[in-house]
Amino acid sequence: MRAAVLKAPDTRLEIVERDVPEPGPGEILIKMVACGMCFSEVNQVHGHYPFARFPVVPGHEVSGVVAALGEGVDWPEVGTPVGSQFLYSSCGHCDYCVRGDQILCTGAKNITGISIDGGYAEYYVARAGYVTPIPAGIDPVAAAPLMCAGITAFNGLRHGGAVAGSKVAVLGTGGVGTMAVRFAAAIGARVAVVSRSRRAEDEMRRLGAETFIATEEGDPAKALQAWDGGADLLMNTAPSTAAGQAAFDGLRPDGTLLFLGYSPEPLSANVQGLVMGRKRVMGMPSGSPHDMRDTLAFAAAHGIVPDVTPVTLDDSPDILAAMEAGTARGRSVIRF
Repeated sequence: MRAAVLKAPDTRLEIVERDVPEPGPGEILIKMVACGMCFSEVNQVHGHYPFARFPVVPGHEVSGVVAALGEGVDWPEVGTPVGSQFLYSSCGHCDYCVRGDQILCTGAKNITGISIDGGYAEYYVARAGYVTPIPAGIDPVAAAPLMCAGITAFNGLRHGGAVAGSKVAVLGTGGVGTMAVRFAAAIGARVAVVSRSRRAEDEMRRLGAETFIATEEGDPAKALQAWDGGADLLMNTAPSTAAGQAAFDGLRPDGTLLFLGYSPEPLSANVQGLVMGRKRVMGMPSGSPHDMRDTLAFAAAHGIVPDVTPVTLDDSPDILAAMEAGTARGRSVIRF
C-alpha cells in the first residue's frame, strides 16, 4: 500500500510503499476512503506534541470501510462504512475510561496519527471500540473532517452549555470555527463570528451568523458587548490564545470562554471580571467514542457536512507545506 510518512519533526512528508497491515487481536483493518488534513498536523511537523513518535503516518480524520476484523472483534461487520477519530485508544481502567470519558484518560492513551500510525495511507488499523459507523446518507469523503473539527465543535457547544436561544460567539473561521457556526445555528442559538478581517463574512452569514466582527476594525470585546450585552459562550477556535483573551470581556455574566484552539503563550485573565461576572474559562480536547456517535447522528439529522476539497495522497506533501506556510485555502481531504 502507499502511505505518507513524517520521518521527523521539521521534515517534509514522504510517499512510501508499505505492506498492507494485518489486524491483530482487538484490532480492525480499515480500507481508507478519505482522510482530512487538519491543522494539528502542522503542530506535529513543528514538534509541539511531546507524546508524538517518529516516523509516523499522520492523519486522524479517518473515513473508510471495515476490511477485516482481528481476533476477538465481531463489530462493526466487514463492509461497514466507519470513521475514526483523534483518540486512538485509552487505558480502559482509569476512572474516566470506565465512565465513558476516554478522551480524559489518565493512563496510557494513544492519539491517531501522532503517537500511532494514522490515515494518510491506503489502509489503517484501528482499535475495536474506537471506530464509529457513519450514518447512511452522509458523503464519506465530506464526512472525514467530522472526525475532528466536527466532534470538537459539537462537544464544545454542549459542554459549553449552548442551547436554543443562547448567544454563541465563534472566534475563527477555519475548520472547527465553521463547524461551530453550523452546529450552533442548527440548535437554534444566535451566532456571532469574530475574525481578523471581513474576508469570510458573506460565507459565515450564509451558514447562520447574524453578526460579524472584524478585529482589525476595533476591540472585539466592545463589539461583543454591543451585541445585546455580550455572548453566553465564546468559542476560541483560532490557533491563538491571545484571540480568546482579547474577547474575554465580551462575555455576559455567567458566560464561558472555551478554548478549542490555542497557542503556547499562557492565558492572562481579568480576574476581577471573572469573579464579579461569575464567568468561566475551560478547554475541550476533542471527544470520546460516544461523542463521535452523537456528532455523526446530529450531522446526519441536520444534513451538515463540511465543505471540502478532495486531493490525492501525492498532493499531501505540498498541501501540508502550504498549511505550514499559512497559504493553504479551504479544507483539503485526501481521497483514496
